[in-house]
Amino acid sequence: MKNYTITVNGNVYDVVVEEGAGSGAAPVAAAPKAAPKAAPKAAPAPKASAGAAGSIKIEAGAAGKVFKLEKSVGQAVKKGDAVVILEAMKMEIPVVAPQDGTVASVDVAVGDSVEAGALLATLN
Repeated sequence: MKNYTITVNGNVYDVVVEEGAGSGAAPVAAAPKAAPKAAPKAAPAPKASAGAAGSIKIEAGAAGKVFKLEKSVGQAVKKGDAVVILEAMKMEIPVVAPQDGTVASVDVAVGDSVEAGALLATLN
């Protein structure tokens, strides 16, 4: 029997895995802990020109750390172009433009920790 602690979408679970004897499937029991651990929050300070926010928001799909900025203010982007690269659990996750436009603001800097849904950049 092995005990693991797993975090999924901010919820922390204690999981016990028992090795089965030839059944092909191992029974698994999971119970949420009393309180999920809070991830560090980034200070909401825009890194681009003030008041230049665009109408199209680009938000983080997962919590992580800003690994790389692929685009800067004023650059044109096509739908699907990577704007910001996040790092979570040693994986690089591109955050892409939802449609064609021009980068109006970049609201994070390399090294910032962000929560899922955090505003990363805006487009016009």
